[in-house]
Amino acid sequence: MSEAEFNLLLDAVQDAMVHEDLAFVPGEDFVPRSWTYYAKPNASAKPKAANDNEGAWPLVPFPDGWYAAC
Repeated sequence: MSEAEFNLLLDAVQDAMVHEDLAFVPGEDFVPRSWTYYAKPNASAKPKAANDNEGAWPLVPFPDGWYAAC
């Protein structure tokens, strides 16, 4: 996520917190996008991710003594 996209996300959250009317909004319409998708006349699907290999990647185990945290 780029800094510009992060700032757009923060603006969307701030706008949601400012409004007193807590009406639920579908996620697709809620967050502004930094890109615009122009569909081809015959295309009905969203664009695929650049790193989509059409399959799950195998899990790579950590070496002994290594840990991960998110």
